[in-house]
Amino acid sequence: MRARGTGVDALHSADLSALVGEHRDYGPPMFARGPDVYAHTMTESQRETERKYDAPSADDTSWLPDLTGTDAIASVVDQGTADLDAVYYDTDDLRLAATSATLRRRTGGSDAGWHLKLPLSGDSREEVRAPLSEEVPDALRELALSRTRGAELRPVVRVRSTRGVRQLVGSDGTALAELSVDAVRAESLVGSGTRAAWTEMEVELAPDTDPGLLDAVEKTLGEKGIGRAHSPSKLARALEETDVGAPRVPDACAEAVAPGTAGEAVLRYVDERIRALVDLDPAVRRDLPDAVHRMRTTCRRLRSVLRSYRPVLDRKVTDPVRDELKWLGTELGAERDHEVLRERLGARIEALPRELVFGAASARLQVWDVGDTSEARLRTIATLNSPRYLALLNSLASLTERPPLRGKAARQPEKVMAKAILKEYGRLSDRMTHALELPPGTKRDKALHEARKAAKKTRYATEPARDSLGKPAKRLGKRVKAVQQVLGDHQDSVVARDALRTVALAAHAAGEPSFTWGLLYGQEQAAADRDERELPPVWAEASRRTLRKALHR
Repeated sequence: MRARGTGVDALHSADLSALVGEHRDYGPPMFARGPDVYAHTMTESQRETERKYDAPSADDTSWLPDLTGTDAIASVVDQGTADLDAVYYDTDDLRLAATSATLRRRTGGSDAGWHLKLPLSGDSREEVRAPLSEEVPDALRELALSRTRGAELRPVVRVRSTRGVRQLVGSDGTALAELSVDAVRAESLVGSGTRAAWTEMEVELAPDTDPGLLDAVEKTLGEKGIGRAHSPSKLARALEETDVGAPRVPDACAEAVAPGTAGEAVLRYVDERIRALVDLDPAVRRDLPDAVHRMRTTCRRLRSVLRSYRPVLDRKVTDPVRDELKWLGTELGAERDHEVLRERLGARIEALPRELVFGAASARLQVWDVGDTSEARLRTIATLNSPRYLALLNSLASLTERPPLRGKAARQPEKVMAKAILKEYGRLSDRMTHALELPPGTKRDKALHEARKAAKKTRYATEPARDSLGKPAKRLGKRVKAVQQVLGDHQDSVVARDALRTVALAAHAAGEPSFTWGLLYGQEQAAADRDERELPPVWAEASRRTLRKALHR
């Protein structure tokens, strides 16, 4: 029983907090945004929230406690049995399994077809489904690309299950969850064809059911000695018990550097961001809200940290990676920048009194939006399907599997990281001083934009250091973030004014009134002026000497 996504309104926003302190979601199905932009209209997305348990037997279920009266469960209804047959696909070195993702072709039961499962937070996963076919559907192959990095997918294990299903029902007759007991037979499809068998149970929530029900059910099961399954999924257990082998999940920190060193801190951060980028790829392909922005920000964070911590990681290896991350961020930027502009200008028009909106301003904005959106979307998808992007993914994987450590990687992190942060701060200070000395105008706008980029680098440099330097790094990062936000608002206004001028010229050429566009231009200019007045006191707070002095503990 799964929550089925059918559009933007079906997004599971509760899952958006899981991605290394940032949003993460795989909610609605894929949809085409324009002609041939994305052809995956035959897929659908479902979220599943479940827990698995070891079970003694599938034939005799007298061990299963009566769950009636547990939390909101009013009755337990037997739904009969079903035979399921699933072939799991992965690369030779099990890259999907190593990232907690699975791809299977299932027959039998009510959900026959292809299923790609992607990890979310806690007990949840997102399942993207495609109709049954002989070959791996292109849509799912592409969604798995950031994990497979282009390696061939092939059958690795077959899992057949005889499933007994019980529905856990509330007092109003609503299905709250599904409890299933599976007699599982697994067979390796590589090597010697080793077989294995076991029994397991899972409890899966229905849409909108309070996740607390899982805790209540688990407590009742625990009282009867029924504990969580030692494997997170059927596939994981099948790989292990049929001797296919467990996927290798590289831990660069454990293998390359000693705990508590600068190298460990930097590598752990880099590894987290690479994983974030890999996880965001399917969301970007599916055009989920904010996904492009988050992927682009992840690129920036990685680029920035690889530069700031050159004393830890050899720039001969990392600089080419940084160049490719810049390329990826630039390609994604076309769609993201247009998205920001569309939202900003649309909100400006909506906020105007109707008597100040002359001509078909909203329609003119929509014409501008549709043309640029389709082009930007095509560019994004072409980028993610390019050989250059695959090469970048492989370079990032090598970066953590074989980290190019320098001598300072083995040192204690406090001095190494404080020095890196202060170096970035020095660049920020120089750019802020230069920008604030310039008179208002184009040159100052450009200088403030350069200062904004320096503020980001300084802030990002504090992030890997927070465990080592603690509150001083967090405080400085927070103050610099405030500067970055003011500068970001100012730059958004600069870009918006350029766009308004373009739209106004098109409207004028079409014989439409341009009054509204001029009014909006003036509003943006006023907003930029407010940002410039706000900047000096915000910068004064971020540039207090005590903030930097506190980094030297």
